[in-house]
Amino acid sequence: MSFQPCLLIPIYNHQSTIVSTVDKLAAYGLTIFIVDDGSDLATQQVLAKLASDQPLVKLYRLPVNAGKGAAVMHGMEHAYASGYSHALQIDADGQHDVADVPRFLEQGQLHPASVICGKPIYDDSVPKGRLYGRYLTHFWVWIETLSFQIADSMCGFRLYPLTATCKLINQSHIPRRMDFDIAIVVHLAWLGLGFINLPTRVIYPVGGLSHFRMWQDNLNISKTHTRLFFGMLKRLPCLLWRKLSSKKETSLHWSQLAERGTASGLGLVAACYRWLGKPLARLMLYPIVAYFFISNRRARTASLNYLRRIHAFQSNTGPQPAWNKAFHHMLSFARSALDKLGAWMGDTPPVTFPNQQEMDALLAAGKGAMLIGAHLGNLEMMRAIATLKNKTSVNAVVYTDHAQRFNRVLENANNSFCINLIQVSHFGADTAIMLKEKIDQGELIVIVGDRTPPAENGRTTSVDFLGMPAPFAQGPFILASLLECPVYLFFCLQQGKGYRIHFEHFADEIKLPRRERQQALQAYVQQYAQRLESYCLQAPLQWFNFYDFWATPAKKQIPTHLYQQEQP
Repeated sequence: MSFQPCLLIPIYNHQSTIVSTVDKLAAYGLTIFIVDDGSDLATQQVLAKLASDQPLVKLYRLPVNAGKGAAVMHGMEHAYASGYSHALQIDADGQHDVADVPRFLEQGQLHPASVICGKPIYDDSVPKGRLYGRYLTHFWVWIETLSFQIADSMCGFRLYPLTATCKLINQSHIPRRMDFDIAIVVHLAWLGLGFINLPTRVIYPVGGLSHFRMWQDNLNISKTHTRLFFGMLKRLPCLLWRKLSSKKETSLHWSQLAERGTASGLGLVAACYRWLGKPLARLMLYPIVAYFFISNRRARTASLNYLRRIHAFQSNTGPQPAWNKAFHHMLSFARSALDKLGAWMGDTPPVTFPNQQEMDALLAAGKGAMLIGAHLGNLEMMRAIATLKNKTSVNAVVYTDHAQRFNRVLENANNSFCINLIQVSHFGADTAIMLKEKIDQGELIVIVGDRTPPAENGRTTSVDFLGMPAPFAQGPFILASLLECPVYLFFCLQQGKGYRIHFEHFADEIKLPRRERQQALQAYVQQYAQRLESYCLQAPLQWFNFYDFWATPAKKQIPTHLYQQEQP
């Protein structure tokens, strides 16, 4: 079937907003199915006139209020019977951004067998109680589907493939009220449909009409999650087999890997941290990490390869690391994220800083500097440094759009978050000029050196790291030479119940003579790799690179005799 989309609006007593919503949607020239869920007389009259005046509207009415889900499913069946392949559900109350309709349709045409789900971007109008409450539902949906692929399970702005959805409706019992949005995506996930998450602006209009019944609907949602959880258990062998047997693309660069629920996951943990406290929040990390460990073969294999490399490099004679060690590696990463959230919410763990005098002298002199870190320990503890004397700004240079979503979570946790995230897709002259201005103003530039650049033509230098050649980016060192500033290494490792900051001088200035440029780069990169190696050996579970860092086939990474256990 060709791509033939339509629009679908369930409505219950939203007579004040439906006309403006339809007027905006009519600009796209698509048929608009409106299902009146037993509205009052005033709304019926508005809808009757709207259907008479607007030829794109097809109006249907349920005799009594049966629930949002009932209205949506009724509209889907009529749309499918009319020959439409996809239905874009949108609310009648003006919460959804109509301007994003083309984006949903574009993704639907590119991925016709997938559900295109809106991932809300909220402004200050969202009630905080409902915002944080959503994360509990998202958590249970991730458990019920054994997947993070559904970023938001409650947003009603979705494009459904009608063939699969209508077949599901006819064969399964799907809730008919506010729990519909949750249940339908879980059932579709069980069928194996894919999901595309599309960020979209969602507002709560002043004086808007909400039909959400706090106690009754929350009770219904709780009952639905109970049924879905036991439904998951019944399907558990099939779901696990699908996860473990699916072939993942192993040749993708780290920057091309899909972000696994970062913003939503952090929001959930932040809510649990606020409501339950840190000890219980730490306990909740176990099922989250267990799921990630089971479902992400690439990450757990990369973790084990790295830990076995550490074991071989140290010439240890004891048992080689097994899969439980890789699990603790991932758990260490989750705990680090929890500590970051705690710090951003004002619960900063104890931090020792033996070389603070050197940092103080740098700040007192008003000099800018570059700090090169790594995905080791808790780099975001730079926030603690930035507030020690409150004398300078700290600018973190990041590569991808993950920073934008991540930053929104940090701002929700602490509006005074003081690290400036500078997103760049590549380093060009304009980026260098901007960063040079910050250095001249006495600010600090922080960049990590243990990730290769996202660009396919990004320059790397191969140096020895943990006993084998590994590619490291040249970018940080070339940038440092352009900035003509002092360079320091910065690592922050967990030690006991707190953190220890390692701050060490690297170079007064990176110099790359034209005739000896490659040799100089090789020396600087190797020097950095040796220091990173030293800290990895001190705290192997605190280096958080869960991908093939050496970029070689998995079984060539470790000597053959270390592969005595079967790979999953």
